[in-house]
Amino acid sequence: MIPFSISVPDADIADLKARLAATRFPRTLEGVGWNYGTDHGFLRHFVDYWASQYDWRAAEARLNSFPQFIEEIDGEAVHFVHVRGRGKTNVPILLTNGWPSNFVELLPLVPLLTQPVDGMAFDVVIPSLPGYGFSGQPTGPGMHLTRVAALWAELMTRLDYGKFLVSGSDMGTGAEMGLVRDFPERLIGAHYVNVYFGYPRPDDPTPEERAYFGKIDYWGFAEGAYAMVQMTKPATLAVGLNDSPAGLASWMLEHFQKAGDTGGDVLNAFELEDLATIISVYWFTQTIGSSVRLYKEAAADTELPKKAKKHDVPHAIMLPPADNPAPRAWGERHLWNIVRWTELSSGGHFPALEVPEVMAHDIRAFHSQIA
Repeated sequence: MIPFSISVPDADIADLKARLAATRFPRTLEGVGWNYGTDHGFLRHFVDYWASQYDWRAAEARLNSFPQFIEEIDGEAVHFVHVRGRGKTNVPILLTNGWPSNFVELLPLVPLLTQPVDGMAFDVVIPSLPGYGFSGQPTGPGMHLTRVAALWAELMTRLDYGKFLVSGSDMGTGAEMGLVRDFPERLIGAHYVNVYFGYPRPDDPTPEERAYFGKIDYWGFAEGAYAMVQMTKPATLAVGLNDSPAGLASWMLEHFQKAGDTGGDVLNAFELEDLATIISVYWFTQTIGSSVRLYKEAAADTELPKKAKKHDVPHAIMLPPADNPAPRAWGERHLWNIVRWTELSSGGHFPALEVPEVMAHDIRAFHSQIA
């Protein structure tokens, strides 16, 4: 394992500030808010904050306070955070996220999980997906979520964790599904944020499932254009986003505003500093192209929608209310051994960032049930 420390050159920070200062904002309609996409009033505010108030060096120091490493696995450079628990008993847990997030989203969980409760804590491992942040960028097609699952299993082997818990959301859910499907003997339990909506639909859905399909289909029409572009033409999209920090922020902030529990105001759920740090990681590593390409790889992953063969891995499902929560019938139809089903009262698509205490509690409660 090679210890890793983030160190962005001064020239890159100066270049970012210069590009932000030179942003050419388009003319916009008055009074439309977020209805036409990213609200340009908010975007101007964010760009000004990012250019003149945000302190990357302070953020970099905070990120570097978490032990980080690089490990080459199957030809891929994998960046990961590894923080050992402080309990008398420490249980390994792998946390894995999706887009437009990165490992920064999951860091609020680290102190909550590594702190002992009744003598028990977690060893936390947070790998960066291939093409995300400080992991390497795949040079050929085919690095889909089933392959990512194999990378994560091998990483945990090299860390000397024979069995471990896993918790995933968004793209991380796909990697978690691969672990359950292909490496069930390695898992103590699987904790999911929501249930994957892309499983095959039945001919005889329950009324709750039918209502859920209607919500998902409407969401796909009204909010899913970004995913369709990323699944089909990621290379076309990447050029503009890799060249313009304001364009990158606009593309990503719109998703945080719509997918988080924001009530229409992105700052109801997120801090400007956290958003700027997540987006800055994308900018400085130039990984927006390789990150959105994972959507196209996932769409071609024929294993992804398959139900796992019968296994004994206990499952917990945590459902934030602003994340189009699935009905239990949908979860029971596609997942084995659901032992915990938690419907939250707040939170959206990024619970580790929005409601970290609630998520950490749910993980602990799940482990207590299955220990």
